[in-house]
Amino acid sequence: MLKYFLLWFPMIVIAVLNGTIRDFVYKKYVGELLARQISTITLILLFAAYIWFVINKYPPATSEHAIYIGVLWLVLTLVFEFGIGYMSGKTWAQMLEDYNIIKGRIWILIPIWVAVAPYIFSGC
Repeated sequence: MLKYFLLWFPMIVIAVLNGTIRDFVYKKYVGELLARQISTITLILLFAAYIWFVINKYPPATSEHAIYIGVLWLVLTLVFEFGIGYMSGKTWAQMLEDYNIIKGRIWILIPIWVAVAPYIFSGC
């Protein structure tokens, strides 16, 4: 699992680059909400390509192993996201705002995708 732990870190770089492109390229043209929706979808696609590569290069031995990888990546993602939010002074309400589907926020798809993608791509 150490290998998969380490392979999670490039996802931070992918996510930061995706958010940077959102903020500096198209957010001013489409607005905050649509920009976040677009960047969520593009991040899912970028993560799909990366996770597919990782799982094909280092396939899990069993379906249970693929599930453990997904749970590990989910926990790391949430700890990172809420840890960075907390350290930057955001409140819980502010941090949970991106999870409010009723208000058009679809960020919840990211942790769900990170959790299930290893299993889906493992073919187990």
